[in-house]
Amino acid sequence: MPTSKTLVLGADTHKDVHVAVLLDQLGRRLAVASFPATDAGNQQLWQWATGFGGVSAAGVEGTGSYGHRLAQFLVGKGVQTWEVNRPDRARRRRRGKSDPVDAENAARAVLAGEVTAIPKDRRGVVGELRALLVTRRSAVKARTQAHNQLRGLLVEADDLLRDQLGTLRKAHFARACAQLDPTDGIRRALGSLGRRWLALNDEAADLERQIASLVQKHAPKLLARRGVGALSAAQLLVTAGANPHRLVSHAAFAALCGASPVEASSGKTTRHRLNRGGDRAANTALWMIAHVRMVHDPRTHDYAAKRTATGNSRKEIIRLLKRYIARELFPLIVEALPPPATPSSTAA
Repeated sequence: MPTSKTLVLGADTHKDVHVAVLLDQLGRRLAVASFPATDAGNQQLWQWATGFGGVSAAGVEGTGSYGHRLAQFLVGKGVQTWEVNRPDRARRRRRGKSDPVDAENAARAVLAGEVTAIPKDRRGVVGELRALLVTRRSAVKARTQAHNQLRGLLVEADDLLRDQLGTLRKAHFARACAQLDPTDGIRRALGSLGRRWLALNDEAADLERQIASLVQKHAPKLLARRGVGALSAAQLLVTAGANPHRLVSHAAFAALCGASPVEASSGKTTRHRLNRGGDRAANTALWMIAHVRMVHDPRTHDYAAKRTATGNSRKEIIRLLKRYIARELFPLIVEALPPPATPSSTAA
């Protein structure tokens, strides 16, 4: 087959294998192949694709999970890489589903100009923060589970033990359980769970200190804003990614966080509702900042009071505050995570 000058690559990514399809500029399928989902496999995919000609663009499914390394590999090769969502169910029912079909659909979406999302880069400090946040979140979840089990077991204990421990809270409760004399099964179980809770609490606190240190080092201006804690700042940095310049404006960042207004008007009623999409962890971080400001910031407290007087509900006020906070913090996030230096700018 004669080689083409510019080709479009589509990839359907999985845990172990990536399936790739090549299209020419007219949309004709040139080849399809599978490669291991490894760094060596990505290199093999690149050598296979460039054997047919120059690859100008690529569409990759799953750039936030299994396709992340492949997407960043293609970006490093200078290929314009786009994030492709899976086709809607109606199209899948009409055309069927298989890995080559999904890879070809990804390439055709790029060729038709239907995709506009640039894959998020989570390398560098963003990758470190993401790993620490995931680990802390699991430690906090396990700590909550241990606490609930402690309370459940305490219900079955005798009155003396219930009177001794029932009024204690959190760390005091767990520490008292850990110090119980293991004279029976209930006390041994309470002691084990108490020590587990204390260990998980220390682990979560240590992870939070590491997160705060990284955020303070790379985004001190973000932490200096009222109501912005280390965990909230870290989550917003992770959501923006190591390449926040791919977001064209603060409105795009607000939509990514699920803080953009959504039309909910009908008839003579004109209103907006909360956005249920976007990154919910980032939305929670914005909610926490808004809540802290409503309680401790006089300006925000006065604003909320004025909005309440005009008939806005608390949910509507929180939505407005989250949108304002996203607009306020986005420039600080971009400043903290500048784009990588190009060779020409480095030489200059």
